Amino acid sequence: MTRIDVPATRDRPPDHADADAVLPPSGGRWRLPRLTGYDGRVLAQDALLAGLVVLAETLLAASGSAEPTGGGWPITITWSLVCALPIALSRLLPQVAVVLALTTAAGAVLDRHEPLTAIVAFVLLTYTTAARFPLRRAVLLTTLLWTPILAAALTLPVPVGSIGITRAYMIFTNALIALVCFFVGRTVHARRATIRALEERARVAEENQRSMADQAVADERRRIARELHDMVAHHVSVMSVLATGARRVLTRDPVAADEALGSIAETSRTTLRELRRLLDVLRTDAEPAADLTPQPGLAGLDALVDQVREAGLPVSLRVEGTPAPLEPSLALTVFRIVQEALTNALKHAGTATAQVRLTFGVYWLVVEVLDTGRGPSLDPNRAGHGLVGMRERVALYGGTLRTGPRPGGGFRVYAKVPLEATGVPSGEETA
Repeated sequence: MTRIDVPATRDRPPDHADADAVLPPSGGRWRLPRLTGYDGRVLAQDALLAGLVVLAETLLAASGSAEPTGGGWPITITWSLVCALPIALSRLLPQVAVVLALTTAAGAVLDRHEPLTAIVAFVLLTYTTAARFPLRRAVLLTTLLWTPILAAALTLPVPVGSIGITRAYMIFTNALIALVCFFVGRTVHARRATIRALEERARVAEENQRSMADQAVADERRRIARELHDMVAHHVSVMSVLATGARRVLTRDPVAADEALGSIAETSRTTLRELRRLLDVLRTDAEPAADLTPQPGLAGLDALVDQVREAGLPVSLRVEGTPAPLEPSLALTVFRIVQEALTNALKHAGTATAQVRLTFGVYWLVVEVLDTGRGPSLDPNRAGHGLVGMRERVALYGGTLRTGPRPGGGFRVYAKVPLEATGVPSGEETA
């Protein structure tokens, strides 16, 4: 018989897993495996084989090669169909098929029938169990299959009228058939194991090769980045020296100062080109293309509040104190803190309201986002990266961040950033 094997994938467990699924756990119940597309094809193929064996036995009986025993042809064909059931289940449920083969064969023998399908079932199950299961289980199932046959050949009388057939011949023939089927199955089992090992080795080698290639690309990028960093540092140093010289000779020698300023302009353009190359080297292929849209700042808070309000969360914005001109990076940090806090409120607060409050002091800028909802989960195993990102942004400017439930209910995000760290005068100093 030719078996059609399909490699195991992540969507279908290995063949022996399906067989083990029918074994009841200790004190449990018998469970039938859930049929997949592959299982349906296997069942259809084995059922077709069983039907062909029954058809062959019917044709042999019709041609006169076999004589019907007690009960006539209907009983003979019935036993042939019953004994063909283990053939149909040989690959889908091999262990159940072994039990069925022993039961149906015993019933047929007691009824004085020896259907061809029972012999084919024993041969096929011996091969299937040897090819599919580990050695210990394969030996156990093969022994379970053939022990009754060998015991019958050893104890039952030799059929009358048989020429040249002795008891030793019957035992030897049955044992030889069992051993041949078993060792053919073990050979197929070893070949499959070798193929799986080679496939796994090829997969690991491919992953290692890909990892080594990625590592080589990363090393080359770091080397180029170091070289470009040295070039950029050199150009910046040159611009600093030229600017210092130009300031010293600006009143005494305007021509030399103009030449120095021209050199500074040319060097700055070269530096910008080198910086662009440095960013191109450091940018990975997975990163999206550069966004030319200006980064949002304090001016974008009104649009952000309106957007969240349209999404279903009532939000109000209040600014206290005299707003001070902020560095673009600090303004972006404030915007991202408010954006992340309102996003969390929109996702976790439920039916609630929120308030955004900016307080400009002499030395500090305070950002508060308050809501009346239940707040995000504080489980560290389920927490996202939003709060961590806000904390890192605030820490970059030497500020502090506090997040947590409010005493009266709701959630509060409080960020305090020193204005002196930004190098920008506060509101009162500007006034």
